[in-house]
Amino acid sequence: MTNRRNFLRTTAAFTAGSMVLPMLSCSKEKVIGLQLYTVRDKIAQDLDGTLNRVAEIGYNSLEAAGYSVTDGTFYGMKPKAFSDKVNALGMPLNSSHSVCEPDSADKVFTDAAAAGCKYVVYPYLAEPNRQNIDGYKATAERFNKVGELAKKYNIRFAYHNHNFEFDSMDGQMGYEVLLNETNPENVAFEMDLYWVTRAGQDPVEWMKKHPGRFELWHVKDMVKTDDMFFAPVGTGRIDFARIFAEKGTAGMKLFFVEQDRFRDYDTFESVEMSFNYLKNASFV
Repeated sequence: MTNRRNFLRTTAAFTAGSMVLPMLSCSKEKVIGLQLYTVRDKIAQDLDGTLNRVAEIGYNSLEAAGYSVTDGTFYGMKPKAFSDKVNALGMPLNSSHSVCEPDSADKVFTDAAAAGCKYVVYPYLAEPNRQNIDGYKATAERFNKVGELAKKYNIRFAYHNHNFEFDSMDGQMGYEVLLNETNPENVAFEMDLYWVTRAGQDPVEWMKKHPGRFELWHVKDMVKTDDMFFAPVGTGRIDFARIFAEKGTAGMKLFFVEQDRFRDYDTFESVEMSFNYLKNASFV
């Protein structure tokens, strides 16, 4: 019975994801995305210059982290205007990190659709919602409602993890609760490879345990030293070849490079190093 249930859930997840991005699999060009949180400080100084530099490096897909539900803008621009800007640079806005609750969902999804987003990703679970397993169960119920609303806009709703979801609570993990108690037709997951690893977990094992659920990835690396600081992709300890070998199992549709902070290299140098590694990697 368990195997049959997993099969049905996986089939639903693959079907839902394939409805969102029917054209990507037809493209021979590698789609290498950037989460704009990575260059947030540069954007604050010079939006146009930053976007131009990211395009020059070669990125051809973006995920936003600068949407404001208050005025309905992306980085201070109306959704269509921002979409036109990045599309002209060859970097469509495929996804947006946006806190999206049932009472704000219609506004968030309307603006995301106007910007051409295929996904809206819930970026971070506030501490009051993750104090215990019941909090995670309530979150899963809420996510199912939001994800159902997203379908009206032809948008896929997803959740992005950090490492706290893997803390043990009464013998359970919050991440497992979210995966088990959300409907694959309504809720996808954006697996942050760094934070899963930081939590002492194996991304591949989670992909195998919940196949088809991880339609988006954050590809970020971790230094080899004990402090586990962020690193440009390909320079650290994470085995990306092993992980990308399971992209079919995961149901991955898109991935985005992200680096939260910088130490050994400056922002654009790091962003370019990550891009070049992925561009030249045979497994991508």
